[in-house]
Amino acid sequence: MEYRDGFFVTRINDELFAKMQKKSFKENCPLHRDDLRYLHLLHKDLQGKTREGEMVCNSYIAAPLIDIFQKLYKAQYPIEKIRLIDEYDADDESSMRDNNSSCFNFRFISHTNKISNHGLGLAVDINPLYNPYTKQVDGKRIVEPATAEKYLDRRQKFPCKIDRDSLCRKLFAAHGFEWGGDWEDRKDYQHFELSAEVIRALY
Repeated sequence: MEYRDGFFVTRINDELFAKMQKKSFKENCPLHRDDLRYLHLLHKDLQGKTREGEMVCNSYIAAPLIDIFQKLYKAQYPIEKIRLIDEYDADDESSMRDNNSSCFNFRFISHTNKISNHGLGLAVDINPLYNPYTKQVDGKRIVEPATAEKYLDRRQKFPCKIDRDSLCRKLFAAHGFEWGGDWEDRKDYQHFELSAEVIRALY
């Protein structure tokens, strides 16, 4: 389904699915291949250059993501990288350290045994190095990626910082996504996901 030059959605073809096997698409993944879609996107990098991006997501959010990324691109909103997480062997820490924006990756929420909404392809992380995840676990502060601690001070000015006034947050919110920066028990500044009510209705 073609949307605009450089932006399109397709089903997961055999070649891509083979690359995903035992990486983002693990044996115990509850989704079927047909539940997922491949997105081809354009984005502006931190130097303002146009780059091609690739992402896999749940089919339910494919059209909203195309709309969001088209608008971010038109506004020249900087996103450093959008690469398939399989290029990082589906290792979330490696992808985040490289400031790679991503969506589907079957895995569990950090320090829990609960499937992440990334594991359902219903959550998106944007510029994760500059917008880290942090939580207190057994009295210890966890920061992911581990190289992002200096970006926990959200009073600072730095590239790609997502806050409530960011165009990125506003566009995701307009499509019904919650922002991890609003959470009380933890902060996940890179993270956007559908509401728990919507996800329960889907799965």
